[in-house]
Amino acid sequence: MKAALAGGSTPDTSDDVEREKLAALRRTKAVATAALALCVAVFLTARAFEESWPALAYVAAFAEAAAIGGLADWYAVVALFRRPLGLPIPHTAIIPRNKDRIADNLGRFIEVNFLAPAPVREKLRQVDFALLVADWLADPRRAAGLARFTAKLVPQALAAAQGSGLRDFVGQRLAAQIGKVELAPLAADLLSTVTADRRHQRLFDEFMKIFGGLLRDEETLAAIRDRIRQELPSLARMFQADAYLVKRLVAAAGTLLAEAEADPDHALRREFDRFVENFVHELRESPAYAARAEKLKRDLLARPELAGLAENFWAGLRAFADQDIASDDSLIRRHLADMFAEVGRQLRDEPAIRADMNHGFVIVLSAFVENQKSGVSAFIADQVRSWDIVQLTRLIELNIGRDLQYIRFNGMLIGGLAGLALHVGQKLVFG
Repeated sequence: MKAALAGGSTPDTSDDVEREKLAALRRTKAVATAALALCVAVFLTARAFEESWPALAYVAAFAEAAAIGGLADWYAVVALFRRPLGLPIPHTAIIPRNKDRIADNLGRFIEVNFLAPAPVREKLRQVDFALLVADWLADPRRAAGLARFTAKLVPQALAAAQGSGLRDFVGQRLAAQIGKVELAPLAADLLSTVTADRRHQRLFDEFMKIFGGLLRDEETLAAIRDRIRQELPSLARMFQADAYLVKRLVAAAGTLLAEAEADPDHALRREFDRFVENFVHELRESPAYAARAEKLKRDLLARPELAGLAENFWAGLRAFADQDIASDDSLIRRHLADMFAEVGRQLRDEPAIRADMNHGFVIVLSAFVENQKSGVSAFIADQVRSWDIVQLTRLIELNIGRDLQYIRFNGMLIGGLAGLALHVGQKLVFG
């Protein structure tokens, strides 16, 4: 419609459709008016020739009543939109004079009948909101866009967390939780895992390799020889007894290591098993070990380097986030996009989770509609009040006026039949 309702809006109707409706309305009005004029003409003609043809009395009665019915319905239809013939007749121009009341009633009608809790919830249950969310997230382009938006918030979130004291709070809570951990039993459990199935014997093998390497090291052998020479008497040193003793010691130790390495049930290995088992037992049960572990833990937590470590970690995290997000090939954005897309795909394949989500959507949205429906009612009423009354009347008449004109045809038909019935009854009663 070319002319918009002042302060509001009109339905988006094309000019061609509007012209067709207006032409149809005018045609119907013209036919109804012509029918009314025809009734009057038939009535006058029938009355004029009634004495010559008495049967025309029935035609006159029908035409007279039809004219009266058509005229009354014309008045009723016109009174809806304007004053008939421009006369200040009470209770006419009903729509223009009652625009505010119509606006309030329309708003309340929509609030009560369309925004009631039961219909709203029923309509919301028909929508699979979770599937819409899943399809939206599963689209790579949308997931990438959401990742870009989310990644921009990461530095701000880290800065806000640092400024809000969250970093210190987390550090304190972490230190408090670590302080509650008993280190000695924990270390015993870890060592028990290592010693299961004699896996600690691998450590024994490494010790054997280390000792074997020492026995083959010339500097180590020279140091052992010097130590033996210092302990031997002078006469023994003259005969180079130190070299002999070192050679015998190295040979004996090498033989012992070779035997222990080849025999999985060697005495040295069993002794190492007993040592480890006793150490684990003492670590788990001994109060002295527990006290030492607790003191070590307290000393470690009290070190100022830990605070600096947390500060450096936080600063490094922020620097990495800033640098990565500024990059064209951001790891954070890529992983966020993959995560969002995967969430969408997983959600699409989980009907139970979607059902729970949809139930939540229904509760939230129905509560929102219930809280805001009075505002919707007021909004609709304000919009109707703001419309230009001339254009509003024209819009209503253009869309329903053609149907209203058929009331005039019905009025003429019903009125004519009623008049004819009354005339027949008069003849039957009075002759």
